[in-house]
Amino acid sequence: MSGEPEIAAALHMADEDHDAVVALTRELVRIPSRGGVDSYEPVLEHTMAWLAAHGLRPRKLTGAGPQGTTVAVVCEVSGVHTGPRYVLDACLDTAPYGDEAAWTYPPSSGEITDGWLHGRGSADSKVGAAIFAHVLARLNEDRRALHGGVLLLLDVDEHTGGFGGAKAYFEGPAALGQVDGVMIGYPGIEHVVVGGRGVLRASVHVHGVAGHSGGSKVTPSAIAKAADLVTVLGRAELPGSGGPEFPPAAKLTVTAINGGEGFSLTPDLCTLNVDIRLTPAMDDRAAEDLLRGCVATVDTAWPGTRPSSLEITTRWPPYRLGEDSQVGRALLGAAAKAGLAPEAKVAGPSNIGNYLAGLGVEATAGFGVDYVGLHATDERIRLGSIPPVQATYHHALLTLLKPRGNHH
Repeated sequence: MSGEPEIAAALHMADEDHDAVVALTRELVRIPSRGGVDSYEPVLEHTMAWLAAHGLRPRKLTGAGPQGTTVAVVCEVSGVHTGPRYVLDACLDTAPYGDEAAWTYPPSSGEITDGWLHGRGSADSKVGAAIFAHVLARLNEDRRALHGGVLLLLDVDEHTGGFGGAKAYFEGPAALGQVDGVMIGYPGIEHVVVGGRGVLRASVHVHGVAGHSGGSKVTPSAIAKAADLVTVLGRAELPGSGGPEFPPAAKLTVTAINGGEGFSLTPDLCTLNVDIRLTPAMDDRAAEDLLRGCVATVDTAWPGTRPSSLEITTRWPPYRLGEDSQVGRALLGAAAKAGLAPEAKVAGPSNIGNYLAGLGVEATAGFGVDYVGLHATDERIRLGSIPPVQATYHHALLTLLKPRGNHH
């Protein structure tokens, strides 16, 4: 571990904050905030009260919907000196509970046993929110030394897949200027995620001809035609791994099939949801071409039906931060000084980092505490992993917010 005074100070402050971070994480876990299920107001109000009590000025961010729904809390610390601007991003909404009877402790218990804190959202990513809140409070105490600023963005529209908080901030007037990089507080102490496969998502509307299932005239079923398309898609050849710089391979998955009703009607419409994970060897255009080619093959084999139609719902590019990425280098360097040894990783799942890459914003999309059971039964975090993670983010930001001539 480095003997540098700055990392030693960051580790000392993280140790001082440890009980408070655990307490805040526990309080947040005990407030149910399942995406699309629970009201987010209780968890938002609790977080805002904590930030305000620590000398910060949080505010709610509303989404693009007509009702002005709150989609995030934002809070910023600006240094005395001008400089770059970085964002700490974590989510306060969570995955569903699943079968609550299968949990060792109730999902909103916040139970602590043998150095582990249990509960839905403990890992993803209420502990990240709690760590970032403490980092921001520490930076606020040291504003005179900062050349630039840090904004905390706590999203409550992440697990719905809408990413409303991030979109409202980065695409709306709230951004108020340049963002030089983002660090996302997803958990995992063994890797700093510096990239991810992109994603193209499409709904394919497959058409047949309606008729009575018991009638003498046989009409082409949209479900049967859709089943042919599923088979063709399953046989599609995709490019393999992109090599050591981008190990994950492209992937195509049919994730939903919807069509038909009752028993007496031959269906004339069946809709497939198709998820294609993108790599540098297969970008969104190549994926769309492949999908359209498969659809055309099936349409040709079913001449008595209308051609299928495609509805593209999501285009996120694959990305990987370069070796010269300041946020990537700062986080990996700070982790090493804090006594950790995470490796840079390109993630298989897509994440908000892909969305930001599409906006030209560099983002690390994962580094955090040690955990078990992400989105699963008995989600929990190892409490002893909190201080070095907090010190890593704190030191990384201090490095990034030094005068440019003083970066190491």
